[in-house]
Amino acid sequence: MRRDSGDASATNTAVPPPKLGNNPFIQSQAQPQFQKPAFQQPPQQLPSRPAPVAKPFSFPAASSYHHVPEPAPLGRSAFTSDPELSSTSQALASKFPYFSPSEVSTFARMFQDLDTDNHGWIHQSDIGSVSTKAGEAASNVNEKLVRMRLIAQGDGVTLEAFLAAVSDLRREKGMSASANKNKIVLHGSTSENTTHTINEDEKQSFVEHINQVLGVDKDIRHRFPIDLLTMQIFGEVKDGLILAKLINDSVPNTIDERVLNLGKKLNTFQMTENNNVVVNSAKAIGCSVVNIGAQDLIEGREHLALGLIWQIIKIGLQAKVDLKYHPELFRLLEDGETLEQFLKLPVEQILLRWFNYHLKKAGWARKVHNFSGDVKDGENYTVLLAQLAPHLCDRSALRTHDVYQRAEQVLGNADRMGCRKYLSPKTLVEGNQKLNFAFVANLFNTWPGLEKLSDAEKAQLDDSLFNSEGTREARAFALWLNSLGVEPFVNNLFDDLQDGLVLLQAIDKVRPGLVDWKKVNKPAPIASKFKKVENTNYVITLGKELKFTLVAVQGSDITDGVKTLTLGLVWQLMREHVIQTLKSLSKTGREITEVDIINWANTTVQTRAQKNTSISQFKDSQLSTGVYLLDLLNGIKKGVVDYTMVTPGRMEEDALLNAKYAISIARKLGATIFVLPEDIVEVKPKMILTFVGTLMALDKSGVLGM
Repeated sequence: MRRDSGDASATNTAVPPPKLGNNPFIQSQAQPQFQKPAFQQPPQQLPSRPAPVAKPFSFPAASSYHHVPEPAPLGRSAFTSDPELSSTSQALASKFPYFSPSEVSTFARMFQDLDTDNHGWIHQSDIGSVSTKAGEAASNVNEKLVRMRLIAQGDGVTLEAFLAAVSDLRREKGMSASANKNKIVLHGSTSENTTHTINEDEKQSFVEHINQVLGVDKDIRHRFPIDLLTMQIFGEVKDGLILAKLINDSVPNTIDERVLNLGKKLNTFQMTENNNVVVNSAKAIGCSVVNIGAQDLIEGREHLALGLIWQIIKIGLQAKVDLKYHPELFRLLEDGETLEQFLKLPVEQILLRWFNYHLKKAGWARKVHNFSGDVKDGENYTVLLAQLAPHLCDRSALRTHDVYQRAEQVLGNADRMGCRKYLSPKTLVEGNQKLNFAFVANLFNTWPGLEKLSDAEKAQLDDSLFNSEGTREARAFALWLNSLGVEPFVNNLFDDLQDGLVLLQAIDKVRPGLVDWKKVNKPAPIASKFKKVENTNYVITLGKELKFTLVAVQGSDITDGVKTLTLGLVWQLMREHVIQTLKSLSKTGREITEVDIINWANTTVQTRAQKNTSISQFKDSQLSTGVYLLDLLNGIKKGVVDYTMVTPGRMEEDALLNAKYAISIARKLGATIFVLPEDIVEVKPKMILTFVGTLMALDKSGVLGM
């Protein structure tokens, strides 16, 4: 249900349950607790603003740090979500060259969070967390502040004083003020004892993409443009709205935006709901988010947020590098290669083949084998662009000797084609793999340059290519396996399970301790088919112990990638996971059956949602409208469904809207759902069982409260 910041009072009374364990069906992030703070008498005397430092300080003569400003209180307004943020951060970075503008922005946000009274400074006792982020011990920073006479009256420390103290500590360590500011080093909390690095060029490119695709969105356009040079993006994504919109830009209609909490200032509960939608929807489109939860995004964990942003953008870029959208990709098949073999290629390999196809047509002898070293001199790009758009581009850049000038000419050609995006001359020459991939994918999506297929050639395409049923099921199962945190990441269900290792990991997650790893051939990759079959035979043996139906199924069937048998095995394992999750949450610990799940659903709809409907099985035709599932959701969380948005679902279009709404509400509540709206409308019983079973587990866990 759509809420704005005015709905906070209705939500704040919710008391959250304890945090769940590792369960990919339920978002493990506990709901935040909201309690009305006890009344406190105001202090008799407010703290005074720190007095100005008596005199400017200076570093020892040996220091190469020449310009040292006098620290001064810096008001909160200097670091707001507007263009002034950039100029302020740039100015401070110029004064303190041991910091990049992005680092300055990060510390400014931390000072703002700690400066709850809006004094423009923080107390010396609060310096610990900021020091840890800078990679310095709080005791060292405090000692340096004292020695440099940077602490004002009342133990106040300004942002500039902090930057000056840490600058001197970095100077003493021998760090160069002209160090590579392309890498932003961020330190975790003291308990984590970790360091994370962010690539500044990638951050800027991703923020520029977000500005372009979301800058006109009616709900969040007031927040744009986001500054490219600072860390503003990590503050902006905390409430989940930008990430949710970005997911829908990359994979349209993934999130029903009617479930998002809107408003300029959301409370923590509303942000958690939005980020539940983000994390669970990201899983559903294929992002690896095993170590990312809603709270991580709210806390502004930069490396996690940036990694998720890249995954979302990449999935959007590669979504249409597919025969369904571009049947003319058929032309890239090599001699003796089957369509099935071509379809198994990763998107990166397809794009490289497309790149080389055009280089060959242009009579160019070189080939590209990667998106880094093979493109960094700009020559291959020059030939590619001239081949794709000869009326707009030429090869004159090949006569340019300076690689940076040539890179600018390449991007000038791309600009004339409407494709200057993601790369800069610097990142092109440096061979940044991510940004070069993004550039080429965008180029393909805009100028594929492949001749359309004739009717006779289209007839050669396998009809099964356009039959989405098996593909949808395989997609859901692969996403489920990835949600368990298996290694390696499953991209192709039938190829990536052939050595048995992923399946054995999944069995170990579903039934801990069942797998005897001494009997398993590892590690991957396993070259010997014999050893692969040994592993898959062990999978079949364990499946029989779990009472799976595996009549006439052998390990070699899985190793050979037999689709129907692989799908059947993985489905039974996924169902077992749902059942075991429910068993662990039941008071008696007894086995849960499909009948138990149906009875729970009917009871919930009738007694808690007060609706006079029921189902007898998961292929009941009335499920197609989506209304029953919405009633079920409203039963487990009263008021979560806005029935003004629900239709009877008699027409397929209306039913799809209901189904999409139900899926997004489930994700908002914290459920990891791999069902598509089409699965509900077409009443796919396997997928509906996982949907209802996951809701039952969510309800029984106590996460939702009442």
